[in-house]
Amino acid sequence: MDTETIVFGGGCFWCTEAVFKMLKGVHEVLPGYAGPAYKTDKGPSYDEVCTGITPYVESAKITFNPDEIASEELLQVYFQSHDPTTPNRQGNDVGPQYRSVIFYTTDRQREKSEHYIKVIQASYTKPIVTTVEPLEQFYVAENYHHDYYENHKDAGYCQLIIAPKVEKVQEKFKNLLK
Repeated sequence: MDTETIVFGGGCFWCTEAVFKMLKGVHEVLPGYAGPAYKTDKGPSYDEVCTGITPYVESAKITFNPDEIASEELLQVYFQSHDPTTPNRQGNDVGPQYRSVIFYTTDRQREKSEHYIKVIQASYTKPIVTTVEPLEQFYVAENYHHDYYENHKDAGYCQLIIAPKVEKVQEKFKNLLK
């Protein structure tokens, strides 16, 4: 089975992870930090990234089988699950670590992402600020961030922020769910 990897930054990685884990053809979703090489092999910590002064973005690394789910379908879900028109912000999560960005791993992903943004721009009243950048480095987040929504569904943030995004994707993309 051939798989591809793409990394999406679109606000808190707990939300992004929860949304993409539901999709058929998605084999793994890892929360983490995308950006340049770090000063240690371990990578940046959550506390460092949360300051907003590092070059890292809270992201989700999605490993998928393109024969089971098309990259265009991933892009559809990505753009429906966050606001691509707010620079450095998703709701109450504010700072450059929450910016809207697609980190591609192939030229084809770059081309499709750039084309998709051009096509959907007409459906937005504000400019799409999502950037499309090559993936330099991805550092997997600390273990307590993995499956955060699944493990903390009763937490306030999960109920108020993540659950509505999950429900929206479940309703809008029934054909893509596992």
